[in-house]
Amino acid sequence: MYDYDLLVVGSANADLVIGVERRPAAGETVLGSDLAVHPGGKGANQAVAAARLGARTALLARIGDDAYGRLLLDSQRAAGVDTVGVLVGGAPTGIALITVDPSGDNSIVVSPGANGRLTPEDVRAAAGLFHASRVVSAQLEIPLETVVEVVRSLAPGSRFVLNPSPPRPLPAEVLAACDPLIVNEHEAKVILGAVDGGSAVGDRPEDWARVLLAKGPKSVVVTLGSRGALVASAEGVERVAAVRVDAVDTTGAGDSFTAALAWKLGAGSSLAEAAAYAARVGAVAVTRRGAQESFPTAAEVEGR
Repeated sequence: MYDYDLLVVGSANADLVIGVERRPAAGETVLGSDLAVHPGGKGANQAVAAARLGARTALLARIGDDAYGRLLLDSQRAAGVDTVGVLVGGAPTGIALITVDPSGDNSIVVSPGANGRLTPEDVRAAAGLFHASRVVSAQLEIPLETVVEVVRSLAPGSRFVLNPSPPRPLPAEVLAACDPLIVNEHEAKVILGAVDGGSAVGDRPEDWARVLLAKGPKSVVVTLGSRGALVASAEGVERVAAVRVDAVDTTGAGDSFTAALAWKLGAGSSLAEAAAYAARVGAVAVTRRGAQESFPTAAEVEGR
């Protein structure tokens, strides 16, 4: 028996959000809405999203000893996340500067702060959490060497899920552990080395998924926004239909998708089933503003 359905290892940020009519061009100033401060960070977001859905969830992260750090801890605990693995100190809490346009699309700049101080030693010291977790999820807002140590710390029989965001080339050891590797279109192209638009591997997401799969992951999920997603494994490539909604704010939508998929995989769902459920979770999230505040409960997902 596992104590946790999901252990999330990753970032915890304070999201500083401003609504804009359009993003500024180089050298341009635009006026925006009042500043809103929300708990965020890809790791913290995934932990809250999973806990809201009913998963027994723990978070391994590092925050600063400051007001933003306390905001993040309060949000995790309110969602029911076990924060025994949240370390305090070493640097100020990470901050994400986010602009959101009227269509709901966002642009994000992250100052890592304490996230950059989450070390391989921190991972090794949390061995008990790894052995107690059915699924482990990570992202790349923490040092890559820390993610490598996460892979090396996995318990026998546990499953590793990676959303490589922000994207960068990945070591073979990390790629081989992914089940699945979850990427959006931009992340897929960066990892494939085809940032010029995908011409090196073709223009079809199915082609990207197959080439990514050949790089070593046990499975791959490519999210395609309003066009749904696709899943790829040794069994083949399958499309997952989009859920049509009127998007208000896409901040955190990918994190809610990843959390829901990781939880469902641990519960025994197939990759396609888990991705379809995750698409429904993400669809609910984009109809609400903010990141963690937008994440639905299981009952709200079923109500859709």
